[in-house]
Amino acid sequence: MRVPAAHGVSGIIFAAKHLLAEEVLMVDVVMVIAQRVFRDEEYAEPKRVLESRGAHVVTASVAPGECIGKLGLRVTADISVADATKKHWDAVVFVGGAGASVFFDDGAAHELAQNAWGTDAVVSAICVAPSTLAHAGLLDGVSATAFPSQEADLRAHGALWTGARVTVDGRVITGNGPEAATEFGEAVADALGLPNS
Repeated sequence: MRVPAAHGVSGIIFAAKHLLAEEVLMVDVVMVIAQRVFRDEEYAEPKRVLESRGAHVVTASVAPGECIGKLGLRVTADISVADATKKHWDAVVFVGGAGASVFFDDGAAHELAQNAWGTDAVVSAICVAPSTLAHAGLLDGVSATAFPSQEADLRAHGALWTGARVTVDGRVITGNGPEAATEFGEAVADALGLPNS
């Protein structure tokens, strides 16, 4: 960002405000998708919302490279989930779709979610992906929703099932499917304190 030249005290204050605003908005979010059959809109809509509200979004998958959604969306994963565990994130978003089941019992995905939880980050998942949070031990005693097929799994791992489109319980945000994708993205952005676009 280019800051205008400071002229006198008012110019210095103006420049400082611009730099402070830039620093405040540096929010890093990692979105985790399956390499095949992630749910397109559950990735695209929250990403659009988060970026429009000032977040920097990185995409992770089993490995860097091309990922293909159920409806044909092609996305390039920037990093692997294993590499994502080595960085601090302000929010972690697990995207659903049938392919997301690859992360339910994945050690790196669990580590990513648990690290985020341990650093007071927002931890979120939509569609079938809340099962990853449940299997990582993060939904025990937490109100949560997911795609209806996951209700028994979430309950078995101690989640307090709501069945709502989107459920916010502190720093844990869950969504129930593609129809809730925008609302879910807005809930994550709100939890991060991002300004409305």
